Amino acid sequence: MTEDPAELQRRTAYLDALRAQGRSARLAGLILSLAGVLILVVGRYRLGGPTWALAGGIVVIAFGWALFVYAVGRRLLWVRSHPYPNAAGRQG
Repeated sequence: MTEDPAELQRRTAYLDALRAQGRSARLAGLILSLAGVLILVVGRYRLGGPTWALAGGIVVIAFGWALFVYAVGRRLLWVRSHPYPNAAGRQG
């Protein structure tokens, strides 16, 4: 199957723009989720660990997941407001 180079370049640019939506929020969500798990582990398994660490870890994990949800929503809104050109007219 031969592809039109201009169409392939447009598709690549569209996908790159789509992947860029919410990238920093996704990364921050991942880092916060991992930090929350580490806080939970320290609070649970370290003898004499602070009692607030369990609740703090849960709050940090919840904030990290909220950032993930925000990034997914932002991406969804971007796709709806910027549909791929000629997507409806393409056959197979």
